Formats: sequence, C-alpha cells, structure tokens
Amino acid sequence: MKIAIITGASSGIGQEFVFQLDQACNDLDEIWLIARTVETAEMPVTKAKLVRIPLDLTTEHAHEVIEKRLKENSPRIKILVNSAGFGKMGNFEKIPLDVQTDMMKCNTIALMKMCHICIPYMVKGGYIINMASAAAFLPQMRFAVYAASKSFVLSFSRALNYELKDRKISVTAVCPGPVKTPFFDIAEETGYTLFIKKFFMADPEKVVLYALRCARERRQVSIYGITMKGLYLVSKLLPTKLILEIYNKMV
Repeated sequence: MKIAIITGASSGIGQEFVFQLDQACNDLDEIWLIARTVETAEMPVTKAKLVRIPLDLTTEHAHEVIEKRLKENSPRIKILVNSAGFGKMGNFEKIPLDVQTDMMKCNTIALMKMCHICIPYMVKGGYIINMASAAAFLPQMRFAVYAASKSFVLSFSRALNYELKDRKISVTAVCPGPVKTPFFDIAEETGYTLFIKKFFMADPEKVVLYALRCARERRQVSIYGITMKGLYLVSKLLPTKLILEIYNKMV
C-alpha cells in the first residue's frame, strides 16, 4: 500500500496539499490526514482513500498513535508533508509561555518526530515537504519565537536532505511569505503584523503548486514569488543588524 501523509490537513495550505497531491499522484492508495479537527473538516473528492486521524501533535503521546498505525499497516510512504504549525504575534514577554511552548512543539518537535517515525517506511524516490516560512530567513521582532521555529525547520530540512541522498529521498523546505489562509486569524489574536505584509498575500493554490514542482525537482528550498526571493537575497547580502534596524523603524 502506497500512501501520503499530511499534517495540518484540516485547513489552509495542508488542505490544499490534499487536493493537489491526489491530482498529481496516480499511484497513491491512501492519504492519511492528521489534524485536531480533521474529522469534521470539509475535504475534496479524491481518487485515493482519505484516512482521517484526529490528533493534536503537541500532546505527549500523539506520535505514538501514528507509529502504531505504521507498524500495523506497514505502508510505503511516497510523500510526507509536514504542514502543521501556527504563529503568535506580539512582544515575547506578553505572550503566555504555554502558548509559545506549544508553538515550538508544533512547529519544530512535532515535525522532527514525524520525520523520524516516517523515514523508515519511505520508498526510494520519496519526498518530504516541510513547511517553513520566509520568516526563517531573519529574526523578527514581535514574531520572535515563530521566526526562530521556522529557522529550525529550514536548517533541519537542508541537513536531512543530504543525509537521505543515498536513499534517493529528498527534503524540501517551503518558505512562502504571507499566504491567504486562516493563519493570521490565530496569529493576530496577540498582536498585529506589519500592514505592508498584507499587500504580498499569496494564493495557497499557487504556493502548493510551486512547492510540489520544487519537490519533484529535488530542490532544497521552495520560495514562491519574486518578493520573497528578493527578501531571501537581501537577507544574505545585508547585515542582520541593519535589517533589524530598518524593520524596527517600520514597526
């Protein structure tokens, strides 16, 4: 049985991956969907069987549930998409510590655990797609923990990509800028993003389409849009201190 696994599958980019993977891959028997609210989430009609697994990946034993399923079914994993994640905006000291701890668990620890338990079941030529963010390129004031967590995802994905080369498994870190999803509804509960970011909102369909193209081409990083590619270049050319000074004046 050949499968794909998608975390954060109940909405936003994760849900878009469900539709596009089913359209792009004709050899998938099942797509396992992992999210807290996936049981009630509206999903597209798909050729592959959808297996809904309601789980909060920040809880202590969540990954043991997935590991048990893998041992029982012994599937061949063609694609793993780690899309689960969230952010909270605002000054670090004013955001509750438990919220920020859950953010790190979801954005980094859960992703790392999913890779660790799934890799033994992955087929030769398989893909891992990890949702990072353009926030990974630089530290961000009033978004400090989120940006740091996505920096981890980018660094981890690049290293893992080289570790898995001999097995012909590629790892692609997807680094979009702002995307038109429910992400900001949650993120702005504790603070507000720069208004200018709202002018660069990307279409989730296009972000996912480009991410899948980059994964098929075995690219390490997928950066959708000229603006975000420009930001990536600037982050490499200018001193971080100077960029943060400019960012602070804009805020």
